[in-house]
Amino acid sequence: MKGNIRNMKELMLGNAAVARGAYEAGVRVVSSYPGTPSTEITENIVKYNEIYAEWAPNEKVAAEVAIGASIGGARAMSCMKHVGLNVMADPVFTASYTGVNGGLVFCVADDQGMHSSQNEQDSRHYAEASKIPMLEPSDSAECKEMTKLAYTLSEEYDCPMFLRLSTRVSHSQSIVELEESSDDELKEYKKDPAKYVMMPANAIKRHVVVEERLRKMEEYAEIAPINKKEENGSKIGIISAGIAYLYAKEALGDKADYLKLGMVYPMPKKLIQDFAAKHDKIYVIEELDPVIEKHCKSLGIEVIGKEAFTLLGEYTPCMIAKAVLGEDGGEITELTEQIPVRPPVMCAGCPHRGTFYVLKKLGLNVCGDIGCYTLGAVAPLSSMDTTICMGASVSAALGMAKARGNEFAKKTVSVIGDSTFIHSGITGLIDIVYNKGINTVIILDNSITGMTGHQDNPTTGYTIRGEETKQVNLITLCKAVGVENVVVADPFDLKEFERVVKEETAKSEPSVIIAQRPCALLKTVKYTGHCKINDDCKNCKLCMKLGCPAISLKDGKPYIDESQCNGCGLCTNACPFGCIKKED
Repeated sequence: MKGNIRNMKELMLGNAAVARGAYEAGVRVVSSYPGTPSTEITENIVKYNEIYAEWAPNEKVAAEVAIGASIGGARAMSCMKHVGLNVMADPVFTASYTGVNGGLVFCVADDQGMHSSQNEQDSRHYAEASKIPMLEPSDSAECKEMTKLAYTLSEEYDCPMFLRLSTRVSHSQSIVELEESSDDELKEYKKDPAKYVMMPANAIKRHVVVEERLRKMEEYAEIAPINKKEENGSKIGIISAGIAYLYAKEALGDKADYLKLGMVYPMPKKLIQDFAAKHDKIYVIEELDPVIEKHCKSLGIEVIGKEAFTLLGEYTPCMIAKAVLGEDGGEITELTEQIPVRPPVMCAGCPHRGTFYVLKKLGLNVCGDIGCYTLGAVAPLSSMDTTICMGASVSAALGMAKARGNEFAKKTVSVIGDSTFIHSGITGLIDIVYNKGINTVIILDNSITGMTGHQDNPTTGYTIRGEETKQVNLITLCKAVGVENVVVADPFDLKEFERVVKEETAKSEPSVIIAQRPCALLKTVKYTGHCKINDDCKNCKLCMKLGCPAISLKDGKPYIDESQCNGCGLCTNACPFGCIKKED
């Protein structure tokens, strides 16, 4: 990437632009855990050989690696989605006290609209709670520039920095100007227990530093170039940030003046007051929670916020135009014809399908987890009772069993992916063993981190750069924590898998079933041919209960669409009459 590239421009995803910003800022260490919509930041960082990059087992570990790299003198980064910030909150809050040596940036991507998340939390609250400054870009160019600025501020004010993204900013493309890497020098490392050893006697003194730093950052917010006014001579003022600012600009154009906040914590006071004083009406346009709105009201400014805009999901230019101007904001064409429903489904050949088919057949209670397999809750499989957060399938099932007794435990299983088990399922399994639970845990080992796009993890034996490494042995690991009953079974062998599940759930001691079959989308998986239903089909429709996208009803009878079938053969095992055959 060296050479004279100034004035070169490239169309980039917001996430790719953050990665570019990290490269140009001279970042040396990046540790993350994949989570949509943040995943592509770290995947793009891998393109820069100068940067050490890794997938950590979970976000807490990732944050700690980045913090350690910063203390060691390197500029460092950790990237996660909003719920991943929950996992890493413990070290992040303390890093606010220790400050940094090399610059440290946490990139958190919120998911307004919950396109791929279990909740819709607003990460700006974490900035205020941890007293860590937060920047929020609106487009790809700002993603790059604010990433670089974050490192400058981190080292100048001796603090970690948050960079807040959203699904639309992360996954939209705009023009980015490329520049050279700064080749930032590794900072000198000096022992400094008073700064980095956070026992109470030291931490109480560091809190004083944090509050003084915050006061200085509030002064900076008043003059920060990323907090900027755009005046069009209007009596309507808009205060906004991030993607909502672009929606407002598209909806209102020069019919309003704008105060765009690039720093969303701490926010300026005088700048906002001066802007508000020049306008008859002030609208605060922000997705999710009224963070900017509350700040404005605390300054005694009368603003129109969530009474005109929803607390839920994403905004649109049309919504903003209607709320501010009473206009429709452009033509909207409504389709009059009936549109077929297209619910999300597991892929053809998905190894999880056999597992949930058996669990539904046996009528078991199923505590689920975060991954592709969450779709086991969707009809016709409909076999999942709970999904809470990463790892909760194991712990919640123990809680249910302790509440309702051992007979309930024998009718209950946990399902958790291999990557998720490494992330936060191990401790739940230890809890089962240590506290004399008898639960059965099914690890869905599909040989990859599936939902976020096939990232390697400690169970695959490869690093983020595809280098061979030690592979965690799930059998040995489970036995090491005290589980004596560990069975590996193929979920496509429906009869054998059913037998294993019945046998293990009947035991009055902990069991682990490793449902082992690779993801159908892996390049190493070579299914061939397709399956076909014979003319002597009994029309029992058991194959329809698999929920395979290739199987549907045609003229009242099951039919396999050859264009969607990948020849995995699961349906041939499900048919009790042998009416489905595989054709090569």
